[in-house]
Order: sequence, then structure tokens, then C-alpha cells
Amino acid sequence: MASTASEGVHGICDRYVDDYAAADPVAATAHGITGHDHRLTDYSADGYAERAGLAARAHAAVTATEPRDAAERAAKAVFTERVGLELEIHEAGLDVASLNVIASPVQELRMAFDLMPLESEQDWAVVAARIAEVPKALAGIRGGLLTAADAGRVSALRQVAKVAEQCETWAGLKDEKGYFAELVGGAASQAEALKADLTHNARAAEEAFAEFAGFLRAELAPKAPVKDAVGEDVYRLWSRYFVGATLDLREAYEWGWAEFARIETELRAVANRVKDGATPAEAAVLDADPRYRVQGRAEFEAWMQRLSDTALESLRGKHFDISDRVMALECKIAPPGGGVGAYYTGPSEDFSRPGRMWWSLPAGREEFSTWRETSTVYHEGAPGHHLQIATSVDQSASLNKYQRLMAFTSGHAEGWALYAERLMQELGYLADDGDLLGMLSEQLFRAARVVVDLGMHLELEIPAGTGFHEGERWTPELGLEFMLTRTITDQAHVRDEIDRYLGWPGQAPAYKIGERLWLAARAEAQERAGAGFDIKRFHTEALRMGGMGLDTLREQLAQLD
Repeated sequence: MASTASEGVHGICDRYVDDYAAADPVAATAHGITGHDHRLTDYSADGYAERAGLAARAHAAVTATEPRDAAERAAKAVFTERVGLELEIHEAGLDVASLNVIASPVQELRMAFDLMPLESEQDWAVVAARIAEVPKALAGIRGGLLTAADAGRVSALRQVAKVAEQCETWAGLKDEKGYFAELVGGAASQAEALKADLTHNARAAEEAFAEFAGFLRAELAPKAPVKDAVGEDVYRLWSRYFVGATLDLREAYEWGWAEFARIETELRAVANRVKDGATPAEAAVLDADPRYRVQGRAEFEAWMQRLSDTALESLRGKHFDISDRVMALECKIAPPGGGVGAYYTGPSEDFSRPGRMWWSLPAGREEFSTWRETSTVYHEGAPGHHLQIATSVDQSASLNKYQRLMAFTSGHAEGWALYAERLMQELGYLADDGDLLGMLSEQLFRAARVVVDLGMHLELEIPAGTGFHEGERWTPELGLEFMLTRTITDQAHVRDEIDRYLGWPGQAPAYKIGERLWLAARAEAQERAGAGFDIKRFHTEALRMGGMGLDTLREQLAQLD
């Protein structure tokens, strides 16, 4: 990647995004960068090496470039921190070995199709071309995993087995229709030749997923360690990547316990108001209350959409500056096969694809309790992920492409989304005790994540005074027991979550740790401004800075007037 001084930091970052999108078409689709939707990513060891080379050259170029102004100084700090950590992960061989139940190449490949337009004949022709690439892409993943295995890097057996189950679902080997057969069924109105191509390619893709599941079970599983814990060295690197800060892991563990106890006390008080003398678990009688019940997936999707639309309309102009383009947010039920829970995908660069909130539901679930989910809609939508990420994408006049499209950090984004839930309580949107109970139960759940994620991977001791297996060291079995008995989260969700923590070390604590920093940053801004503090201005300026690691965020927020 040649560079010239005339490009500046922004120019180098822009060109890196263009080059990276060409080398990683799946990421390009996820980031909303057009022109690559007909291809899939090369997930072989050679493919990772090519992308790491692009990153290394861009990192060196940005490092050597003197920023022209404050905006480029911020851009340089964001880029060098984020890309520098990606290079560390590559050098450790962790990218090629990546396999887990929620966010590894297998899921990325499948989910790319959820984000593609399906309206015109040309759209479907692009889909047909990309589906035809699935067998080759899965072969690349297979080759990369075997290369990593030869170097001694294999995900734990739990992850290998669970991903095999996901692949079998997408291949149509479970109770439901295969993912690709379901997808191309939407092309009924297209020309016969195109439909024939789609059907043929879908069948081949599902066969490839079935074969890949067989590979995981027969070839990779025997090489996989039974132990789930990754240990402190690997955990510390992933934690830096997901949080964007170097944590004192023991202090974070102790703080997680204190935060859990604080929220648990608050949750009990609200549960007692819901039902006199009730524990939080007993307050779940709200599940039977008609005020909070929704029947059927279509109605649940409609409820999500109504709530998110109302939030955007009522927040606009009063608490946030929201552009017309950011006002569009679609709420959708996710295809089956993935982990249970809600997630967000950002808009395309030109907003032709809007931001979307997705809800992955347990198989067979047809009844839903809205008191549990109101704050989740605020977390994924507005003022949470959608308002944060779509606002970043909308800042083409002040941020480069990397800042707008690729600078996502879990601690920054998930921390903001948790902060957004708490903000909605402050603004009066959770005045109903049922909805407040749901928000606090989610806050408790995220505090438990800090404790359990750190505890399981570092095999830490459970402290005295916690009322839970005091003096023992964490295991996955204890992690599951704790989440089932000390939170009031749906059991199917909890079981998926334990698998997620064990396969994605360091990511789950980023929620509460990120919220902790956002709250501290707001308090510091209030102290600096005194009586002149304007929370709307604080939110607007903070969101318009785009994504970044938490250490970088603290530095940038401290510079706001």
C-alpha cells in the first residue's frame, strides 16, 4: 500500500477501507460497502495473511503521517489503536483459528446473505453468484482451521460441536427447511433460468454446510481441547481488543461482584413493588399478565417496530439531534440456527440499506413477554446501537471511512447501549415497574457476565460473602448454575450465553465496563461545565466522533468543551 504525504491520515484510512473491502467481501457487506456482494471472503490462512499485510502497511503509513488538524489527530489515534490490536491477534494466530457459536467466519458467511437486497432481478442474480461461492468459502475456513490446528490453535470442543449443530440447521438437516432453500424461495417471481440457478446453488451450499458439519465432528473435534478456559494470556489480548483498554482483570472481577450486588438490591426493591414480598424470580408472574403478552412472531416483530419508531420520534429534537436518514430503523425476526438474542446491523454507507434490529428466537417460541424486552429494544435501537452506529455512518463530512464504517469496538458500542438503557430510565421511559424490572434484570445479567466470563476463563476463586459456592473456582458448570439461579433471564438464553462466553473470551464484560466509562465520562464533562452542562450537546458530540477503543474515547471526550 503506497502512501503519499498529500493523502493525510484521512486519505490513507479511506484507501485502506476500499482495499480491505475488496479483500474481505463479507466484511464489506456487513459494513455497508457496495460493489462486493457477489463474492465471499477467502478464510484460508493465505487470505488472512493478505488482509494482515494490508493492515500492516496502512498502520505503518498512518503512524508515519503527521496529522494536519485535530480531526486527523483523533483519526490517527483511533486507527492505530484498533488496527494495531488486529495485527497482534493475527500474529498470535487467533484469527485463523476463530471458531465459536456467535461471531466467527462460519456465522459471518451465513449472515452476509441477510443483509443483501432482494428486490430486483439483478439483486437475485448477485445472490445467486454469491451462493455459488459458499462451498469454496467453507473450504477456505476448513483449510484455515486445519492450518491453525497444526500450530496448536483449536477452539474448545464445546464450540466445535455447537457450530456443527448450527451448520446442520442451515443445511436443512434439522426440523426446519434449510437456510438457503428458504432464502431462494423468495425469488418465485423471477425468470425461470435465474430460479433454476438459485435452486441449484442453494442445494450445493446446503450440501457444503452439511459436509462442513461432518468435518467439524470427524476431523476437528478430535483435535479440540475439552477445557473451555483460554487462560490469562489469550484472555488479556482479547479483552484489550473488545474493550479498547488495558484492564486490571482482578479489579474488574471485584467491581463486577460489587455492581452485581448493587443491581440485585435495586431489582429486589422493584420486584417487591410488582408483587408484595416477591423475589425477582417470583416477580416473573408478569409473564402471565395480559398487559405484557404478545402472541405470535409477526406480532412480536410489529411490537418491536412500534416501540422503536416511538422512541426515535420522541427523542428527536428534545434529547438528541437525529438526521432524517437515521430515522429509518427496521425490526426483523432473524433466521433460525443462530444463538438466541437480539442484535443490530448497521446501515449501508449510502443508507440504501437501513439499520436493522434482529431478534433470534428459540425454536417453537410463539408467546413473548414485553416487560422483559422493552429495554432491549432501546439497547439495540434508539438511543442505543442504531442511534450510535447510524449517526457515525452519517458523518461523512467529518469522519473518514474507517471511523464511520469499521471502527466498531464492543466496549464503546455495547457500553453506550447499556448507558442508553439507563438513560431511558432517567428520561422517564421506564416508569412502568414491569418495564423497569426488565431493564434491571438485563443490567443484572450484564453484571453477572463480568463475573462469570472473567471467572471461567481465568478460573478465579469465588469470594466470601457472595452466597454462591464461596471459595470454589469457577467452571462452566458453576457459570451456568449462577446465571440460572441468580438472574431471571430465560433459561434457553442462559444456556446459549454460557457457550457464547466460553467461545468469545473478553467480549461479554465489555458491556458493563463500557457503560462504566460512559457514565464516568459524562460525570467528568458535567464537572468541567458546571451549571452550563448540556446533556444533549454531550450526546451529540460524543456520537459524532464515531467508534473507538475506550482508552481513546476517554482521551477524546476529555477534550470536549
